[in-house]
Amino acid sequence: MSEYNGVMMQYFHWYTEPDGTLWRQLADSAPALAEAGVTSVWLPPAFKGTGGGYDVGYGVYDLFDLGEFDQKGSVRTKYGTREEYLTAITRAQESGIQVYADIVFNHKLGADHEEELKATPYNPENRNEPIGELQTIKAWTHFTFPGRMGKYSELEWHWWHFNAADYNALNDAQHAVYLFEGKSFDENVDREKGKFDYLMGCNLDINNPDVQKELFYWGEWLLDTTGVDGFRFDAVKHVKSGFFLNWLHHVRKHAGRDLFAVGEYWSGESAALQNFIEETAGNLMLFDVSLHYNLSAASKQGGDYDLSTIFENTLVKDHPALAVTLVSNHDSQPLQALESVVEAWFKPLAYALILLRRDGYPCVFAADYYGAHYTDQGSDGEEYEIWMESHRWLIDKFLYARKTHAYGEQYDYFDHANCVGWTRLGTDEHPGGMAVVLSNSEDGSKRMETACPNTTYIDLTEHIGEPVVTGEEGWGEFRCKAGSVSVWVPE
Repeated sequence: MSEYNGVMMQYFHWYTEPDGTLWRQLADSAPALAEAGVTSVWLPPAFKGTGGGYDVGYGVYDLFDLGEFDQKGSVRTKYGTREEYLTAITRAQESGIQVYADIVFNHKLGADHEEELKATPYNPENRNEPIGELQTIKAWTHFTFPGRMGKYSELEWHWWHFNAADYNALNDAQHAVYLFEGKSFDENVDREKGKFDYLMGCNLDINNPDVQKELFYWGEWLLDTTGVDGFRFDAVKHVKSGFFLNWLHHVRKHAGRDLFAVGEYWSGESAALQNFIEETAGNLMLFDVSLHYNLSAASKQGGDYDLSTIFENTLVKDHPALAVTLVSNHDSQPLQALESVVEAWFKPLAYALILLRRDGYPCVFAADYYGAHYTDQGSDGEEYEIWMESHRWLIDKFLYARKTHAYGEQYDYFDHANCVGWTRLGTDEHPGGMAVVLSNSEDGSKRMETACPNTTYIDLTEHIGEPVVTGEEGWGEFRCKAGSVSVWVPE
């Protein structure tokens, strides 16, 4: 097996145009992405959301509607039709790119009918604190999927398939999370807000036998229908961690093959991530949220940030085999609820830090690669226009360097607050290696060791035109511009 462990691309962002063309775009661009060095794509939720053709996919309505039925105002999803989705998967796989489906098991939205039931209101900020007595409420909890008319699955969802909701039509003024009679918040979830089982909409009762049976069956159906190669699980900190392990075991057994899995546990608390890793026995990778926060802080603090600490308290440092490293994603991009921007000047440095090192499975964000332009309201209610710069030219350089030169031993030179670097020594199959140096302040340089004596190295980024020639023992003085990165490879 090759030492090269590939690169994932998140092939969408929150503001991807709702014109139904994304699946066709992937089908067309897959060969070029594969040539660039992308080995897998994480696609957005492909099922119908409550917003129909405008839903990003996380407002789950019908898991079985992949853009096939006239529901929620459209047949297609935001990204296209079922047929286009299946074609895009096939084209990507034919190009040598694996496809990961985005799975949302936490909630449902957009029910077809209301139901009356009894529930107890809880403090939304503390799910251990009831703020009222058991009472009759009316909630949108009955899902009949009239456009699908029982095709693929005849199950209708009722209130007893859920454990909580945050809306009561009989008292729409009360701000509460309503815990349904006979139900409880799951203990084995993140401890934020007491027990962060409930996030939004109708919260699935993952302990209900009918729910488990349906989700296991849906996993089989999805694999048989699409042939995807793995999964990205949304909002795993809100769902009992053991369920993902059981579900994965079930669908892997059904498929008769290994299936990739990564969870989105959006927390900078390393202890919480450690607990999830233990609960799932290392069967799921996790996005390295702590590293993302470090990159965001470094981009905002500039020369005041100590680059030698950039990997402190990160998943890629503590559990490198389980870390999916990222610079940005759809939740962190400007104007989103979890906005934590990595400033544009630092993104080349950040991508060098995830794409050109030995550890971690790096994920490139489509909006960083292709750029993005959109408008939306900020948290202050004002309308903002956002332009996200395309970093494709440099990311392609990094992808080339990763595919061609990022092999062998890694020597780190993280011994300065403003200028750090590392070398890869190469292997017999991939000789020459490379040297990377970056600075968040003034022009920088690092004297670093390579495995190639008397060898001329050039800067792939073209930031520095003069080559570097290593000495008799393979050492060289490798430079970079202020606030920049240079990637040195043998000429």
